[in-house]
This record gives sequence, structure tokens and C-alpha cells, in this order.
Amino acid sequence: MSEIKIYRIVGSYRKGHREYLFRKEKRALKEEDAIEKALSQICSIGVLRRQINIHEVKEIAPEECNDFLIKTLSKPTPTEE
Repeated sequence: MSEIKIYRIVGSYRKGHREYLFRKEKRALKEEDAIEKALSQICSIGVLRRQINIHEVKEIAPEECNDFLIKTLSKPTPTEE
């Protein structure tokens, strides 16, 4: 069975005449899936994919995660301990 990992995606995008930085934390099986989820979320605000630059994709531990929901979902269940 595959293990779900947490990825931190860091990048920037241009909207109008400004450049915005972003940091997204996503749960996914593969790095490509995490990137796709992050791109989909950013594109939903009206930014084209060609305007988005990904600077870093890194697998992180649940303790490093800043997103409360992702951290909670990543806790082991009592049967896994």
C-alpha cells in the first residue's frame, strides 16, 4: 500500500504588474500530484499556468507542516501505533 506524503511547494506568480510569492503544503502520493494540486488552486484565482514559477518542491515531515488540517490528517491512527 502506498504512503501519503506531505510536500511543500514554494514559488511565485505574476498577476497584473505585481509578483506574488506562495508556499503551499499538499498531501499526495507523488510529487507530481502535489504540484498539480497547488497549480490548480492558484489557477482558480485567475492566474494562468504559464505565469506560475515553481522554485522548490520538498517532502516534509508532519511536524514541519504549518497547516493544521494536514498535520491532523497525518497523525497515525491507534491501529497503526
